[in-house]
Amino acid sequence: MFLTISTTGTTEKPATDLGFLLHKHPGRTQAFATSHGTAHVFYPEATDQRCTAALLLEVDPVALVRRGQGKGRGGAPDAALAQYVNDRPYAASSLLAVALSGVFRTALKGRCGARPELPGRARPLRIEIPVLPARGGADLVRRLFAPLGWDCVETTPIALDEHFPAWGDSRYLRLVLEGELRLEDALRQLYVLLPVLDDSKHYWVAPDEVDKLLRAGDGWLAAHPEHALITARYLARHKRLTQSAMERLELARLAEADGSEAEELDNAVGEAAGPDGGQRERSVPLAVRRRDAVLAVLREAGAARVLDLGCGEGQLVQALLRDTAFTEIVGVDVSVRALTTASRRLRPERMGERQSSRVRLLQGSLAYTDKRLAGYDAAVLSEVIEHLDLPRLPALEYAVFGSARPRTVLVTTPNVEYNVRWESLPAGRLRHRDHRFEWTRGEFRAWADRVATRHGYAVAYRPVGDEDPEVGPPTQMAVFTRADEPAAAGTTAAGTTAADTTDTADIPKEGEAA
Repeated sequence: MFLTISTTGTTEKPATDLGFLLHKHPGRTQAFATSHGTAHVFYPEATDQRCTAALLLEVDPVALVRRGQGKGRGGAPDAALAQYVNDRPYAASSLLAVALSGVFRTALKGRCGARPELPGRARPLRIEIPVLPARGGADLVRRLFAPLGWDCVETTPIALDEHFPAWGDSRYLRLVLEGELRLEDALRQLYVLLPVLDDSKHYWVAPDEVDKLLRAGDGWLAAHPEHALITARYLARHKRLTQSAMERLELARLAEADGSEAEELDNAVGEAAGPDGGQRERSVPLAVRRRDAVLAVLREAGAARVLDLGCGEGQLVQALLRDTAFTEIVGVDVSVRALTTASRRLRPERMGERQSSRVRLLQGSLAYTDKRLAGYDAAVLSEVIEHLDLPRLPALEYAVFGSARPRTVLVTTPNVEYNVRWESLPAGRLRHRDHRFEWTRGEFRAWADRVATRHGYAVAYRPVGDEDPEVGPPTQMAVFTRADEPAAAGTTAAGTTAADTTDTADIPKEGEAA
């Protein structure tokens, strides 16, 4: 599976600027792993006058079958032979589109840190795809690409067998596009239209595909004369998703004509409106507020690769997946049953390729060091430590803070002082039958200060939930920042917040009940 992008230039504006735009050096050959094989990027030619970048996708047929859950091309359960004998390794399809978006992700967004003036310029481009499946033929190819600013849309049919011309042409053709466009526009068009022409996708079409389509189609899809066909094919003719996308495209078209934002037009009902149109008050569960607080701190820390240690049934992993800023998410739990439930919640077999490549679920105990957990930006221990016997806490401390050593560690745990505010909780009883202990604010901060000092972290504290003036918040959070990273706001060199006046004399010793 092959695609080339060429441009021309001069000594003053060299064609090799293409390397800056694609974020791939013309002097190197690079390889990138995908869920179905390996993508290679190289430059057959790179001079001031002409530069060509090539994307070669090497498909692993075994991986394709395994990830397809035994289904044939297009997901047909009866295509038993088609899962082994097909055109996927050779013909441009959604596999190439996904590889394109992964390998040239920054170029698709129109960003170039080294030369920020380059992405906004239109430049002479020539894109060649040697083998393109086209359900609808050359006429459809021209109808799709011609309205997008290409001066030349050249299609050459490929014979079924050149030795038997009487058999006629296949549904494949060679495509050459030429014109002056911004590179990001050309890449976004290819990302959408390759699977549209193939009229098939190698992965399950989930609701987030609507957002992907509208992001890639921003600025051109709503006004395209074939936008209905493009939308239906891209979303695999999923009726509900297609209808949703068409409604949003129409809203975008109206907003553009009105010179306003789409959100300004789509404001008939507020987010918090009740059935009668009035505002309704909603009580947000503590678990949701805790999850939102964790996500806010992770975003604040700039974390992209995140560990959810003690992930349980995967609620936090699911929330992390909704934010594309988190590029790698690993859920770890000792319970196989919990991981099975998490997998059912996430349904990775129904995710798109890029989405599924962002998440992994691992079985592991936090009482032991694990090399798989090293090198991550952040780790979350949300309502985890209270499930361990106190004598086992030092083992967890070393496994997380001493061995894995992420840049940021978030720990949340119940505030036992707040328990008196739970009317349904009998006096002296812990919140969950599996809790081995629950700490006061002083006890938690004393433990966190000791861990931070021992392992070279600074620590700051944040309340989660409504803070009671007498007993504090229902959940307490410690944000650990490795000493070689910028400390969290409000953190002092000693590891406690400047506003912290809590008495920490009542410190539980290791192996001693709180």
